[in-house]
Amino acid sequence: MPPWFEEESLVVDDPNPVLEPAIAARLKRDEAGLVPAIVQQHDTGEVLMLAWMDDEALRLTLTTGRATYFSRSRGTLWVKGETSGHHQYVKSVALDCDGDTLLVQVDQVGAACHTGKRTCFFTQVQEGAQVHTSTQGDSL
Repeated sequence: MPPWFEEESLVVDDPNPVLEPAIAARLKRDEAGLVPAIVQQHDTGEVLMLAWMDDEALRLTLTTGRATYFSRSRGTLWVKGETSGHHQYVKSVALDCDGDTLLVQVDQVGAACHTGKRTCFFTQVQEGAQVHTSTQGDSL
């Protein structure tokens, strides 16, 4: 069980586990049943990426401590780092006040972005359609 859990588990211990009903009831999902997840480096606050979770992805994230997301393009679950080696070890998960966004704080190993950059947020957009891209691949 992940280290942030206290004695009361957020997940039902069941042969056919499902997301804890109290958590599931608070989630506001889009038409596809997904909730956006903002992913942040736990010790620096750096925003790494935005991903999507369905109930199963959130349940797996909570029970395994490994960030698991739903790929909208592939229509399937994926564990961050499973193929790239750039793992995200989950430190905490929070639900916002409206229940429509998750904040996943992680310990990022390697790049978070599929481009190989540390963060997906390396392009700054300014008024007047000016776009500036970091050449180092770190956040701006």
